[in-house]
Amino acid sequence: MNGAESLLRTAEAHEVDVCFANPGTTELPLVSALDRVGGVRPVLGLHEAVCVGAADGYGRMTGRPALTLVHLGPGLADGLACLHNARRAGTPIVALVGDQATWHLAADAPLTTDLEAVAAAFSTWTGRSTSAAGMAADLAEAVERSRRGPVCLILPADLADEQVEAGDSTRPVLAPDSAAGASGSTPVDEERVAAAADALRGAGPVVLFLGGRALSRPGLLAADAIARATGCRLVHETFPARVERGGGLPAPMRLPHVYADAAATLDGVETVILVGAREPVSSFGYPGLSSSLVPADAAVQSLAGAPQDSSDDAVNALERLAERVAGREGPPPARGTVRDRQLTVPSGVLTPETLSVTVAAGQPEGAIVVDESLTAGFDYHQAAIPAPEHTCMVAQVGGAIGHGLPLATGAAIACPDRPVITLQADGSALYTIQALWTQAREDLDVTTVLCNNQSYEIVKMEMKNADRPFGNASRSLLSLDRPEVGWSALAEGLGVPSIRVTTAEELAGALKAALSESGPHFIEAVIRQ
Repeated sequence: MNGAESLLRTAEAHEVDVCFANPGTTELPLVSALDRVGGVRPVLGLHEAVCVGAADGYGRMTGRPALTLVHLGPGLADGLACLHNARRAGTPIVALVGDQATWHLAADAPLTTDLEAVAAAFSTWTGRSTSAAGMAADLAEAVERSRRGPVCLILPADLADEQVEAGDSTRPVLAPDSAAGASGSTPVDEERVAAAADALRGAGPVVLFLGGRALSRPGLLAADAIARATGCRLVHETFPARVERGGGLPAPMRLPHVYADAAATLDGVETVILVGAREPVSSFGYPGLSSSLVPADAAVQSLAGAPQDSSDDAVNALERLAERVAGREGPPPARGTVRDRQLTVPSGVLTPETLSVTVAAGQPEGAIVVDESLTAGFDYHQAAIPAPEHTCMVAQVGGAIGHGLPLATGAAIACPDRPVITLQADGSALYTIQALWTQAREDLDVTTVLCNNQSYEIVKMEMKNADRPFGNASRSLLSLDRPEVGWSALAEGLGVPSIRVTTAEELAGALKAALSESGPHFIEAVIRQ
């Protein structure tokens, strides 16, 4: 076998079983090797951002990395926005980047790029294979390194094609941490748990600021027990990579995106305890305002680091903290049944508010909701609290838009037994609309609700917040109405059946019909702001 095949067999042995690919000439050895390695599923994306974003969705839902396969520097560059979001989310991804043959690099051919320099800013680790015989070990190391977030492995074309001796390609390369659990997480030291307990017993208001695995089901239940025992408040990140919600689960407040609202949420707090999250800061800098959203006189302490920064076990830390402050026998969490919390579908024209409630009312138990609705779906998070239990993933963890459709694609491949609903803003959908083609090709159960307000409304909101006047130039740069995008024709042309709705009743009917059938569906929801 050659180096490429030994690499893929190593991936298969490490349960890395999907490769989202947009290959070119330098990746042909890997393409051929996929024919011989049946345990790695190839999935074609029509743009590298679709491939990387799909790998992010897959990794968020499984906790395991997928492979992406991209072509030299330009191919990697096409996927960098989604790689940026994945790094901010701490998602495991192994990005395989084909490079020129080693003997051809000196020629500085048109596609030649300083790949290490490009990859370093967007991944947690970058490696380069220097021999065909070492490719299996390189892949095993990349998988291990991806626990902290996406990694890039550069593969010269000639080495990937070179023959190697068959050997044991499944051996671990890095010594496993003896204190790490199966997922690679490490229990935090007892001093941090004790310090958090002391803060919770203090006189001032305390916020547990949650992110990462703290937003899993066991993490939320432990945090809820702490809140009920101590009176602290639960707040979570504005853009959580993944959060379990609905069905009566504890529902921490989502830190608002707008600066004034976020600052008001934390106003008067004396201590902010970080659990699986970084200190909350404003997405942008505003003159005269602090970058941090935590009050200047408040203390900030970390119980468990964010997944992109550490291997801290946030769930274990919360459970140990709950045991300290609430004891082993505490009151059961306040949980209602889905039946007594049912939502009522509104009527009339679609607005951001009625769209959010309609989707929340129509989503089934076990749904995966990918949210890149931006301004059109600001109300969805609150509206979905009474919905059946579901998983929500916010696309733009790192702020880069165009991530929703690819993220949903990867989530559907990761969890084929769960329906996926994408709440997708129209402006950002145009970045990666090609993902619909992959959904059709793979027959994925993804229902996209396209929030059509014909503008970059999020940028308009920032203009208003900064008190900047609108002129003809700014209006022309922020509107999507000249010409109007033919969304239904676009979706149909990519192989996905489509329908256009303008009222809440029409949206409810279209959503019900789409969820009752297999395969992808596209619903264009025309919104009045």
